Amino acid sequence: MNRRKFIENSALAGSAVALLGSSACTQKQASEPSPIGLSPLTDGIEFIDTEDRKQRMEKAVLLMQNHEIDAVFIEAGTSLEYFAGIKWWPSERLTGLLLFSDGTLNYICPAFEQERLNELITIDGDLAIWQEHESPFALVAQIFKSQASSSGVLGIEENVRFFQADGIASHLPKATLTNAKVITAGCRAIKSSKELALMKKANEITLEAYKYGFSKLKEGMSQYELGALVAEASTALGASESGWAGAMFGEYTAYPHGSKTAQQLKEGDLVLIDGGCKLGGYQADITRTTVFGKPSQRQLDVWNVVKEAQSAVYEQAKAGVLCEHLDHTARKVIEKNGFGKGYENFFHRVGHGIGMDFHEWEYLVKGNATPMQPGMCFSNEPGIYIYGELGVRLEDCFYVTEDGYEAFTPQSPSIDTPI
Repeated sequence: MNRRKFIENSALAGSAVALLGSSACTQKQASEPSPIGLSPLTDGIEFIDTEDRKQRMEKAVLLMQNHEIDAVFIEAGTSLEYFAGIKWWPSERLTGLLLFSDGTLNYICPAFEQERLNELITIDGDLAIWQEHESPFALVAQIFKSQASSSGVLGIEENVRFFQADGIASHLPKATLTNAKVITAGCRAIKSSKELALMKKANEITLEAYKYGFSKLKEGMSQYELGALVAEASTALGASESGWAGAMFGEYTAYPHGSKTAQQLKEGDLVLIDGGCKLGGYQADITRTTVFGKPSQRQLDVWNVVKEAQSAVYEQAKAGVLCEHLDHTARKVIEKNGFGKGYENFFHRVGHGIGMDFHEWEYLVKGNATPMQPGMCFSNEPGIYIYGELGVRLEDCFYVTEDGYEAFTPQSPSIDTPI
Protein backbone atom coordinates (compact mmCIF):
# COMPACT_ATOMS: atom_id res chain seq x y z
CA MET A 1 0.00 0.00 0.00
CA ASN A 2 1.25 3.48 -0.90
CA ARG A 3 2.38 5.22 2.28
CA ARG A 4 0.14 8.23 1.68
CA LYS A 5 -2.82 5.84 1.25
CA PHE A 6 -1.83 4.32 4.57
CA ILE A 7 -2.02 7.74 6.17
CA GLU A 8 -5.43 8.41 4.64
CA ASN A 9 -6.74 5.15 6.09
CA SER A 10 -5.33 5.69 9.56
CA ALA A 11 -6.28 7.88 12.47
CA LEU A 12 -3.70 10.37 11.21
CA ALA A 13 -6.11 11.27 8.42
CA GLY A 14 -7.52 14.14 10.44
CA SER A 15 -4.21 15.95 10.51
CA ALA A 16 -3.25 14.97 6.98
CA VAL A 17 -6.47 16.36 5.51
CA ALA A 18 -6.02 19.56 7.47
CA LEU A 19 -2.71 20.12 5.71
CA LEU A 20 -3.97 19.85 2.14
CA GLY A 21 -5.88 23.06 1.73
CA SER A 22 -3.28 25.60 0.71
CA SER A 23 -3.82 27.37 -2.59
CA ALA A 24 -1.52 27.86 -5.56
CA CYS A 25 1.22 30.43 -5.25
CA THR A 26 0.54 33.56 -7.27
CA GLN A 27 2.50 36.72 -7.94
CA LYS A 28 0.27 38.60 -5.50
CA GLN A 29 0.94 36.07 -2.74
CA ALA A 30 4.68 36.24 -3.41
CA SER A 31 4.71 39.97 -2.70
CA GLU A 32 2.56 39.95 0.42
CA PRO A 33 4.00 39.44 3.91
CA SER A 34 2.62 36.48 5.84
CA PRO A 35 0.93 36.86 9.22
CA ILE A 36 3.54 34.58 10.81
CA GLY A 37 6.49 36.65 9.63
CA LEU A 38 7.75 34.36 6.85
CA SER A 39 8.33 35.53 3.28
CA PRO A 40 8.02 33.47 0.08
CA LEU A 41 11.21 31.86 -1.21
CA THR A 42 9.98 31.50 -4.79
CA ASP A 43 11.36 34.61 -6.51
CA GLY A 44 12.85 33.78 -9.90
CA ILE A 45 11.44 30.26 -10.08
CA GLU A 46 10.36 29.10 -13.56
CA PHE A 47 7.30 26.89 -13.72
CA ILE A 48 6.52 24.18 -16.26
CA ASP A 49 4.76 25.59 -19.33
CA THR A 50 3.06 24.36 -22.49
CA GLU A 51 6.30 24.19 -24.47
CA ASP A 52 7.82 21.91 -21.83
CA ARG A 53 4.81 19.60 -22.08
CA LYS A 54 4.96 19.50 -25.87
CA GLN A 55 8.59 18.41 -25.63
CA ARG A 56 7.56 15.67 -23.21
CA MET A 57 4.96 14.41 -25.66
CA GLU A 58 7.54 14.44 -28.44
CA LYS A 59 9.85 12.30 -26.31
CA ALA A 60 6.97 9.93 -25.50
CA VAL A 61 6.23 9.59 -29.23
CA LEU A 62 9.85 8.65 -29.95
CA LEU A 63 9.78 6.07 -27.15
CA MET A 64 6.54 4.60 -28.51
CA GLN A 65 8.09 4.27 -31.93
CA ASN A 66 11.21 2.63 -30.48
CA HIS A 67 9.15 0.15 -28.47
CA GLU A 68 6.53 -0.47 -31.20
CA ILE A 69 3.63 0.80 -29.11
CA ASP A 70 0.81 2.37 -31.13
CA ALA A 71 -0.67 4.53 -28.39
CA VAL A 72 -0.65 5.16 -24.67
CA PHE A 73 -3.75 5.63 -22.52
CA ILE A 74 -3.40 7.93 -19.49
CA GLU A 75 -6.18 8.67 -17.01
CA ALA A 76 -6.54 11.39 -14.39
CA GLY A 77 -3.45 11.67 -12.21
CA THR A 78 0.03 13.09 -12.25
CA SER A 79 0.91 11.65 -15.67
CA LEU A 80 -2.05 13.51 -17.18
CA GLU A 81 -0.75 16.66 -15.51
CA TYR A 82 2.83 15.89 -16.58
CA PHE A 83 2.06 15.52 -20.27
CA ALA A 84 -1.01 17.71 -20.76
CA GLY A 85 -0.98 20.10 -17.79
CA ILE A 86 -4.44 18.91 -16.74
CA LYS A 87 -5.13 18.38 -13.04
CA TRP A 88 -8.18 16.14 -12.73
CA TRP A 89 -9.60 14.12 -9.88
CA PRO A 90 -9.72 10.36 -10.67
CA SER A 91 -13.40 9.64 -10.13
CA GLU A 92 -15.46 6.66 -11.31
CA ARG A 93 -16.00 8.47 -14.62
CA LEU A 94 -13.21 7.99 -17.14
CA THR A 95 -11.34 11.14 -18.10
CA GLY A 96 -8.02 10.81 -19.85
CA LEU A 97 -6.11 10.94 -23.08
CA LEU A 98 -4.79 8.76 -25.87
CA LEU A 99 -1.41 9.74 -27.28
CA PHE A 100 -0.56 7.97 -30.54
CA SER A 101 2.88 7.16 -31.92
CA ASP A 102 2.33 9.62 -34.78
CA GLY A 103 1.78 12.45 -32.29
CA THR A 104 -2.00 12.48 -32.58
CA LEU A 105 -3.68 13.40 -29.31
CA ASN A 106 -7.21 12.56 -28.19
CA TYR A 107 -8.90 13.68 -24.97
CA ILE A 108 -11.82 11.70 -23.54
CA CYS A 109 -14.23 12.93 -20.87
CA PRO A 110 -17.88 12.77 -19.74
CA ALA A 111 -20.14 15.06 -21.76
CA PHE A 112 -21.14 17.14 -18.74
CA GLU A 113 -17.45 17.90 -18.06
CA GLN A 114 -16.69 18.98 -21.64
CA GLU A 115 -16.53 22.71 -21.03
CA ARG A 116 -14.53 22.31 -17.84
CA LEU A 117 -11.96 20.19 -19.66
CA ASN A 118 -11.87 22.67 -22.54
CA GLU A 119 -10.81 25.34 -20.04
CA LEU A 120 -7.77 23.25 -19.08
CA ILE A 121 -6.58 22.07 -22.49
CA THR A 122 -3.47 23.91 -23.68
CA ILE A 123 -2.20 21.38 -26.24
CA ASP A 124 -4.46 20.87 -29.24
CA GLY A 125 -6.13 17.52 -29.73
CA ASP A 126 -9.50 16.02 -30.56
CA LEU A 127 -12.02 15.81 -27.72
CA ALA A 128 -14.35 12.81 -27.54
CA ILE A 129 -17.22 12.83 -25.06
CA TRP A 130 -19.50 10.14 -23.67
CA GLN A 131 -22.93 10.38 -22.11
CA GLU A 132 -23.82 8.87 -18.72
CA HIS A 133 -25.50 5.81 -20.26
CA GLU A 134 -22.63 5.14 -22.68
CA SER A 135 -19.43 3.15 -22.20
CA PRO A 136 -16.27 5.26 -22.10
CA PHE A 137 -14.28 2.07 -22.59
CA ALA A 138 -15.99 1.40 -25.91
CA LEU A 139 -15.21 4.98 -26.90
CA VAL A 140 -11.51 4.57 -26.12
CA ALA A 141 -11.46 1.31 -28.08
CA GLN A 142 -13.22 2.93 -31.03
CA ILE A 143 -10.69 5.76 -31.20
CA PHE A 144 -7.78 3.32 -30.92
CA LYS A 145 -9.08 1.05 -33.66
CA SER A 146 -9.75 3.96 -35.99
CA GLN A 147 -6.28 5.46 -35.61
CA ALA A 148 -4.17 2.33 -35.04
CA SER A 149 -5.85 -1.04 -35.61
CA SER A 150 -8.02 -3.53 -33.79
CA SER A 151 -4.92 -5.70 -33.30
CA GLY A 152 -2.48 -2.94 -32.38
CA VAL A 153 -0.45 -2.42 -29.20
CA LEU A 154 -1.92 -0.12 -26.55
CA GLY A 155 0.23 0.96 -23.63
CA ILE A 156 -1.62 1.47 -20.35
CA GLU A 157 -0.06 3.99 -17.96
CA GLU A 158 0.75 1.94 -14.87
CA ASN A 159 -1.40 3.97 -12.48
CA VAL A 160 -4.55 3.45 -14.53
CA ARG A 161 -7.06 1.73 -12.25
CA PHE A 162 -7.97 -1.88 -13.00
CA PHE A 163 -11.62 -1.26 -13.84
CA GLN A 164 -10.59 1.14 -16.58
CA ALA A 165 -7.85 -1.06 -18.07
CA ASP A 166 -10.15 -4.07 -17.85
CA GLY A 167 -13.02 -2.16 -19.45
CA ILE A 168 -10.84 -1.02 -22.34
CA ALA A 169 -9.44 -4.53 -22.81
CA SER A 170 -12.95 -5.98 -23.04
CA HIS A 171 -13.57 -3.83 -26.13
CA LEU A 172 -10.20 -4.60 -27.73
CA PRO A 173 -10.07 -8.42 -27.75
CA LYS A 174 -7.54 -8.58 -30.61
CA ALA A 175 -5.26 -5.82 -29.35
CA THR A 176 -2.23 -6.23 -27.10
CA LEU A 177 -2.41 -4.18 -23.92
CA THR A 178 0.95 -3.60 -22.28
CA ASN A 179 2.47 -1.70 -19.37
CA ALA A 180 3.45 1.78 -20.58
CA LYS A 181 6.20 2.18 -17.98
CA VAL A 182 8.85 2.33 -20.70
CA ILE A 183 7.08 5.46 -21.96
CA THR A 184 5.93 7.18 -18.78
CA ALA A 185 8.96 6.37 -16.64
CA GLY A 186 11.15 6.85 -19.70
CA CYS A 187 10.02 10.47 -19.69
CA ARG A 188 9.26 11.23 -16.05
CA ALA A 189 12.18 9.49 -14.30
CA ILE A 190 14.79 11.76 -15.90
CA LYS A 191 14.19 15.31 -14.71
CA SER A 192 14.93 18.46 -16.69
CA SER A 193 16.86 21.38 -15.23
CA LYS A 194 13.56 23.23 -14.68
CA GLU A 195 12.09 20.26 -12.81
CA LEU A 196 15.22 19.94 -10.67
CA ALA A 197 15.03 23.63 -9.77
CA LEU A 198 11.39 23.26 -8.69
CA MET A 199 12.21 20.20 -6.60
CA LYS A 200 15.19 21.89 -4.97
CA LYS A 201 13.07 24.89 -4.03
CA ALA A 202 10.21 22.70 -2.73
CA ASN A 203 12.67 20.88 -0.48
CA GLU A 204 14.20 24.16 0.72
CA ILE A 205 10.74 25.47 1.58
CA THR A 206 9.95 22.27 3.47
CA LEU A 207 13.17 22.49 5.47
CA GLU A 208 12.45 26.11 6.40
CA ALA A 209 8.92 25.10 7.42
CA TYR A 210 10.35 22.38 9.68
CA LYS A 211 12.70 24.94 11.20
CA TYR A 212 9.72 27.14 11.99
CA GLY A 213 7.80 24.21 13.47
CA PHE A 214 10.71 23.14 15.66
CA SER A 215 11.05 26.70 16.95
CA LYS A 216 7.50 26.41 18.32
CA LEU A 217 7.93 23.13 20.20
CA LYS A 218 6.44 23.30 23.69
CA GLU A 219 5.51 20.98 26.50
CA GLY A 220 2.11 19.35 25.99
CA MET A 221 1.63 20.16 22.30
CA SER A 222 0.19 17.40 20.12
CA GLN A 223 1.74 15.87 17.01
CA TYR A 224 -1.13 17.40 15.02
CA GLU A 225 -0.27 20.91 16.23
CA LEU A 226 3.28 20.52 14.98
CA GLY A 227 2.06 19.28 11.61
CA ALA A 228 -0.33 22.22 11.29
CA LEU A 229 2.45 24.71 12.10
CA VAL A 230 4.60 23.21 9.34
CA ALA A 231 1.73 23.40 6.86
CA GLU A 232 1.09 27.04 7.73
CA ALA A 233 4.77 27.86 7.30
CA SER A 234 4.98 26.03 3.96
CA THR A 235 2.16 28.15 2.55
CA ALA A 236 3.73 31.35 3.86
CA LEU A 237 7.03 30.38 2.26
CA GLY A 238 5.42 30.07 -1.17
CA ALA A 239 4.45 26.40 -1.53
CA SER A 240 1.78 25.66 -4.14
CA GLU A 241 0.43 22.96 -1.79
CA SER A 242 1.43 22.52 1.83
CA GLY A 243 1.19 18.76 1.43
CA TRP A 244 1.55 16.19 4.20
CA ALA A 245 3.55 16.60 7.39
CA GLY A 246 3.38 13.74 9.88
CA ALA A 247 4.87 14.29 13.34
CA MET A 248 5.60 11.69 16.00
CA PHE A 249 6.84 12.04 19.59
CA GLY A 250 8.66 9.81 22.06
CA GLU A 251 8.26 6.06 21.63
CA TYR A 252 5.89 6.64 18.70
CA THR A 253 8.83 7.75 16.55
CA ALA A 254 9.34 3.98 16.11
CA TYR A 255 6.24 3.93 13.88
CA PRO A 256 7.70 5.02 10.52
CA HIS A 257 4.50 6.76 9.46
CA GLY A 258 2.95 7.50 12.80
CA SER A 259 0.60 5.98 15.33
CA LYS A 260 -3.11 6.56 15.89
CA THR A 261 -2.30 7.30 19.54
CA ALA A 262 -2.71 10.93 20.58
CA GLN A 263 0.60 12.25 21.80
CA GLN A 264 1.63 15.20 23.99
CA LEU A 265 5.23 16.38 23.86
CA LYS A 266 7.30 16.09 27.01
CA GLU A 267 10.89 16.80 28.03
CA GLY A 268 13.35 14.30 26.58
CA ASP A 269 11.08 13.09 23.76
CA LEU A 270 12.43 12.44 20.31
CA VAL A 271 10.52 14.43 17.69
CA LEU A 272 10.31 13.02 14.17
CA ILE A 273 8.60 14.80 11.29
CA ASP A 274 8.28 13.52 7.73
CA GLY A 275 6.61 15.03 4.68
CA GLY A 276 6.95 17.78 2.15
CA CYS A 277 5.22 20.55 0.26
CA LYS A 278 4.67 20.87 -3.49
CA LEU A 279 5.85 23.64 -5.76
CA GLY A 280 4.54 23.86 -9.31
CA GLY A 281 3.42 20.24 -9.12
CA TYR A 282 6.73 18.90 -7.77
CA GLN A 283 7.07 17.13 -4.45
CA ALA A 284 9.54 17.55 -1.59
CA ASP A 285 10.21 14.81 0.95
CA ILE A 286 12.30 15.38 4.08
CA THR A 287 12.52 13.73 7.49
CA ARG A 288 14.18 15.24 10.52
CA THR A 289 14.58 13.73 13.97
CA THR A 290 15.47 15.90 16.94
CA VAL A 291 14.94 15.90 20.70
CA PHE A 292 12.88 18.17 22.93
CA GLY A 293 15.42 18.95 25.60
CA LYS A 294 18.76 17.25 26.11
CA PRO A 295 19.36 13.98 24.24
CA SER A 296 20.21 10.81 26.13
CA GLN A 297 23.31 8.89 25.15
CA ARG A 298 21.08 6.19 23.65
CA GLN A 299 19.22 8.68 21.49
CA LEU A 300 22.50 10.26 20.40
CA ASP A 301 24.06 6.89 19.53
CA VAL A 302 21.12 5.79 17.39
CA TRP A 303 20.91 9.16 15.64
CA ASN A 304 24.62 9.06 14.81
CA VAL A 305 24.37 5.59 13.27
CA VAL A 306 21.49 6.72 11.04
CA LYS A 307 23.51 9.76 9.96
CA GLU A 308 26.46 7.48 9.19
CA ALA A 309 24.21 5.28 7.05
CA GLN A 310 22.83 8.26 5.14
CA SER A 311 26.35 9.56 4.50
CA ALA A 312 27.47 6.13 3.28
CA VAL A 313 24.63 6.08 0.75
CA TYR A 314 25.71 9.45 -0.62
CA GLU A 315 29.28 8.19 -0.97
CA GLN A 316 28.02 5.47 -3.34
CA ALA A 317 25.52 7.55 -5.30
CA LYS A 318 26.55 8.05 -8.93
CA ALA A 319 25.49 7.16 -12.44
CA GLY A 320 25.80 3.47 -13.29
CA VAL A 321 25.48 2.21 -9.71
CA LEU A 322 22.63 -0.26 -9.28
CA CYS A 323 19.69 0.98 -7.24
CA GLU A 324 19.86 -1.98 -4.88
CA HIS A 325 23.48 -1.21 -3.99
CA LEU A 326 22.48 1.92 -2.06
CA ASP A 327 20.02 -0.05 0.07
CA HIS A 328 22.71 -2.66 0.76
CA THR A 329 25.16 0.10 1.70
CA ALA A 330 22.87 1.59 4.36
CA ARG A 331 22.00 -1.82 5.79
CA LYS A 332 25.68 -2.72 6.19
CA VAL A 333 26.24 0.36 8.37
CA ILE A 334 23.26 -0.39 10.57
CA GLU A 335 24.21 -4.05 10.96
CA LYS A 336 27.86 -3.15 11.71
CA ASN A 337 26.71 -0.96 14.58
CA GLY A 338 24.66 -3.71 16.19
CA PHE A 339 21.14 -2.77 15.14
CA GLY A 340 20.24 -5.99 13.39
CA LYS A 341 20.36 -7.59 9.98
CA GLY A 342 18.03 -7.10 7.07
CA TYR A 343 14.76 -5.44 8.04
CA GLU A 344 15.06 -6.20 11.77
CA ASN A 345 15.22 -2.59 12.94
CA PHE A 346 15.51 -0.85 9.57
CA PHE A 347 12.02 -1.66 8.33
CA HIS A 348 11.92 -0.17 4.84
CA ARG A 349 13.99 0.39 1.69
CA VAL A 350 16.54 3.18 1.84
CA GLY A 351 14.91 5.31 -0.82
CA HIS A 352 12.45 5.87 -3.63
CA GLY A 353 12.23 7.89 -6.78
CA ILE A 354 10.45 11.22 -6.44
CA GLY A 355 9.08 13.96 -8.67
CA MET A 356 5.44 14.90 -9.12
CA ASP A 357 4.56 12.04 -6.77
CA PHE A 358 6.07 11.22 -3.39
CA HIS A 359 6.98 7.77 -4.72
CA GLU A 360 8.08 7.27 -8.33
CA TRP A 361 10.54 5.19 -10.34
CA GLU A 362 13.03 3.83 -9.37
CA TYR A 363 13.21 2.28 -5.89
CA LEU A 364 16.44 1.91 -3.92
CA VAL A 365 15.69 -1.58 -2.69
CA LYS A 366 17.14 -5.08 -2.76
CA GLY A 367 16.46 -6.75 -6.09
CA ASN A 368 16.28 -3.59 -8.18
CA ALA A 369 19.22 -3.90 -10.57
CA THR A 370 18.34 -0.74 -12.49
CA PRO A 371 21.43 1.43 -12.98
CA MET A 372 21.01 5.00 -11.81
CA GLN A 373 21.13 7.61 -14.56
CA PRO A 374 21.84 11.35 -14.54
CA GLY A 375 18.66 13.28 -13.83
CA MET A 376 17.06 10.57 -11.69
CA CYS A 377 15.86 11.81 -8.28
CA PHE A 378 15.71 9.78 -5.08
CA SER A 379 15.15 10.02 -1.36
CA ASN A 380 17.94 8.90 0.98
CA GLU A 381 16.22 7.86 4.21
CA PRO A 382 17.76 5.21 6.44
CA GLY A 383 16.16 4.64 9.81
CA ILE A 384 16.35 2.61 13.01
CA TYR A 385 13.10 1.74 14.79
CA ILE A 386 12.71 -0.01 18.13
CA TYR A 387 9.09 -0.38 19.21
CA GLY A 388 8.36 0.78 22.73
CA GLU A 389 11.52 2.87 22.83
CA LEU A 390 12.42 5.14 19.90
CA GLY A 391 12.79 5.66 16.19
CA VAL A 392 15.20 7.79 14.18
CA ARG A 393 15.02 8.57 10.46
CA LEU A 394 16.92 11.14 8.42
CA GLU A 395 15.77 11.89 4.90
CA ASP A 396 16.95 14.21 2.18
CA CYS A 397 16.44 13.99 -1.57
CA PHE A 398 19.09 14.12 -4.27
CA TYR A 399 19.55 13.73 -8.00
CA VAL A 400 22.18 11.84 -9.94
CA THR A 401 24.72 13.85 -11.97
CA GLU A 402 27.26 12.83 -14.60
CA ASP A 403 29.95 12.44 -11.95
CA GLY A 404 28.09 11.88 -8.67
CA TYR A 405 25.05 13.43 -7.02
CA GLU A 406 23.61 16.72 -5.84
CA ALA A 407 21.47 16.92 -2.71
CA PHE A 408 18.48 19.25 -2.66
CA THR A 409 19.06 19.99 1.04
CA PRO A 410 22.06 19.61 3.37
CA GLN A 411 22.14 16.72 5.80
CA SER A 412 20.95 17.32 9.35
CA PRO A 413 23.94 18.58 11.40
CA SER A 414 23.11 16.93 14.74
CA ILE A 415 20.31 15.60 16.90
CA ASP A 416 19.96 18.88 18.82
CA THR A 417 20.58 21.10 15.78
CA PRO A 418 18.42 19.28 13.21
CA ILE A 419 18.50 22.11 10.61
